[in-house]
Amino acid sequence: MGERRAAVEEVVNANFWAGKRVFVTGHTGFKGSWLSLWLSALGAKVAGYALPPPSDKPSLWGMVEAKAGVASTLADIRDLDMLGKAMDAAQPEIVFHLAAQSLVRSSYDDPVGTYATNVLGTVHVLEAARRAKGLRALVNVTSDKCYENLETGQAYRETDPMGGRDPYSNSKGCAELVTAAYRMSFFNGARIASARAGNVIGGGDWALDRIVPDTVRAAVAGKHVQIRNPRAVRPWQHVLEPLAGYLQLAEHLAEQTNDFAEAWNFGPDEADAVPVETVVGTVTKLWGPQAGWNTVAGEHPHEAHFLRLDSSKSRSRLGWHPRLRLPLALEWTVDWYRRQAQGGDALQLTREQIEKYMELA
Repeated sequence: MGERRAAVEEVVNANFWAGKRVFVTGHTGFKGSWLSLWLSALGAKVAGYALPPPSDKPSLWGMVEAKAGVASTLADIRDLDMLGKAMDAAQPEIVFHLAAQSLVRSSYDDPVGTYATNVLGTVHVLEAARRAKGLRALVNVTSDKCYENLETGQAYRETDPMGGRDPYSNSKGCAELVTAAYRMSFFNGARIASARAGNVIGGGDWALDRIVPDTVRAAVAGKHVQIRNPRAVRPWQHVLEPLAGYLQLAEHLAEQTNDFAEAWNFGPDEADAVPVETVVGTVTKLWGPQAGWNTVAGEHPHEAHFLRLDSSKSRSRLGWHPRLRLPLALEWTVDWYRRQAQGGDALQLTREQIEKYMELA
């Protein structure tokens, strides 16, 4: 390795994470599963806290849990007493808060549950973290949809106002305000940061009302996927891109708390903010002739039509930048699903792509 850190450690410092006690909320979800597996591969001692994965449909966590190397507590983020006990037992040095109700459409069906999970759940995590004596850093993962989206075409910066027209987006804006209030009121302006990413894609996501999982499900069934808003523009990125940012941010928080205890965007390159129809068209082409898509006619609940993040602060101050352009990210994603559908081991497929991503550095 010589005198300077290896290239892989310029993205994620493996020496930093080896042996670290890390607490991950939402570890049974899509992003939480990828993050927990990456941390485990780096040698961290990972404790997870989340609801059990759904029993009526596949999930990445359900496929990898037995071999993931994660101490798992299956409970609700809205249960402050249980959460506090789990965090006390884990004695974390680093906390990543990813547990959330993460779907816009579901927030219309259950706004009360969405706010209870995304806002009060965040309060609970921060309350439990206040008692964690050895805590060095906490990263609260919110969403690019936390901004007051005026549909102007501009890329949103961390200093832009919070907002959100639908319950999900609004709850994420609220979670950002809660995070800032706790940081200043109880943590002396240090240790706590929030992270906002784009629309993540990657193997192992089977959530409903997400473009790539819906497209893959339809393709496997030999059907065409039904798309509501084909011209809506989103900042698409492979799941490993923002996760690398979260890990880098936590490293900086733990070592230089006050300088990095604020909000951060981890979005893709400007060229990768493209319409839904571009993504679904690429996925169906990569999958093969049995895949296709149609537009669903009729009225649908409001969703933002244009959304893009300005991640210049993360690039200049953290040294983070995207490494997978969208065409390659979609290739990796389709390859993961195809190989898994053909009998591939989900844990092995995920670890292979984590290693491959680290080599890109």
